[in-house]
Amino acid sequence: MLAPSVAHGLRRCSSSRTVVRTSRTLGLSHALTSFMWLCGPIAGLVVQPLVGLYSDKCTARWGRRRPFILTGCLLICLAVVIVGFSSDIGAALGDTKEECSLYHGPRWHAAIVYVLGFWLLDFSNNTVQGPARALMADLSGHHGPSAANSIFCSWMALGNILGYSSGSTNNWHKWFPFLKTKACCEACANLKGAFLVAVVFLIFCLTITLIFAREVPFKGNQNLPTKANGEVEAEPSGPLAVFQGFKNLPTGMPSVLLVTGLTWLSWFPFILYDTDWMGREIYHGDPKGTNAQVAAFDEGVRVGSFGLLLNSIVLGFSSFLIEPMCRKVGPRLVWVTSNFMVCMAMAATALISYWSLKDYHGYVQDAITASTSIKAVCLILFAFLGVPLAILYSVPFAVTAQLAASKGGGQGLCTGVLNISIVIPQVIIALGAGPWDALFGKGNIPAFGIASGFALIGGIVGLFLLPKISKRQFRAVSGGGH
Repeated sequence: MLAPSVAHGLRRCSSSRTVVRTSRTLGLSHALTSFMWLCGPIAGLVVQPLVGLYSDKCTARWGRRRPFILTGCLLICLAVVIVGFSSDIGAALGDTKEECSLYHGPRWHAAIVYVLGFWLLDFSNNTVQGPARALMADLSGHHGPSAANSIFCSWMALGNILGYSSGSTNNWHKWFPFLKTKACCEACANLKGAFLVAVVFLIFCLTITLIFAREVPFKGNQNLPTKANGEVEAEPSGPLAVFQGFKNLPTGMPSVLLVTGLTWLSWFPFILYDTDWMGREIYHGDPKGTNAQVAAFDEGVRVGSFGLLLNSIVLGFSSFLIEPMCRKVGPRLVWVTSNFMVCMAMAATALISYWSLKDYHGYVQDAITASTSIKAVCLILFAFLGVPLAILYSVPFAVTAQLAASKGGGQGLCTGVLNISIVIPQVIIALGAGPWDALFGKGNIPAFGIASGFALIGGIVGLFLLPKISKRQFRAVSGGGH
């Protein structure tokens, strides 16, 4: 499971940092940047159910899951290279021939290449994630799905750590001078270096996964249920198979879907705009302003990446504590507590922004000073959010597995439906955050304020509506009782 977990981590850190820097330098507006993130939910809604369905029936001698993991990882490598070299590709297709350090206008050919590469990255990542989670369930044995999700979360944290470590340095263009071109300045060249390192590491991890994650080949129709007359029972096919399963959800699953949706609504503003927030509100930079403002923005994004590195370290350590905490106090209390933690953190983010923008009048660039103490508080906040993030990546899936097990199966269906409750909030945020922020001087503060409200509502709703899963029941599913 090394490659899929690391691929997820590398994808998140590369895409968040890329969206902030590259989209701005290529002339994409804040609202269009938000719209770009629609590729994630669309891919999650269409690709994951389809790939999961076909991987269930795959009869390749390599197994059901590994062929899809191999294909997806290779496409991720291609997409990352396209995104990293989008400025050079755009210049070759007809963009401006001026030096990138002098020209700050739009580069539409590069922007189109970048958007296509970004969408390919998301579709490829979803090609990997569905079979990866299924492979975890296939190989978990007596350890159970909860332990498997904890392992997945820890390896994803490792991928984040490696990605953010490579992205937090400004020296790639010095170590590899050929990365810097007329169309690609220092910041762009540094991203190229980080991406190429990510590609090498992903290929290494993919090789390990293909060699050691051995599967028993699927035998086709002989493993499918049969009718009374001996005929093979037909199964639903296509993406509608997931939606058809809504009527067969186990008791308590609708409440899980509701709280999951509210929880992700509270997280997406941070996931989308974390480093952008550091560059604009904390460092008071402007990616399309003067050279000094651009440098300030880039420095803010770099420090934001370091904050995400701290976040990932805390995420990795916390992932090993989630299962013991759920066994001790129950998964519902752990989940609800994480919502209240996010509520406080998102509110703090908005307050820190106002603190930083002392003379704020609706436009984030009105403030021209920065505070060392504010930067330190921001880094502490980034690290603090690693704890609820570890809960987000594991507890909802463990609760879903328990509910499915109590019904006697259907974990694949429940997981697919759970993904829909993650996709819908992402669509809402992607469509609404950009236009909403534009009303407030193109800043990120309103989105964080709304996120705090959603986290509070999610915590309260979860406290009353989430199913009561006893510690004994959770031990049973975690220990492989099903």
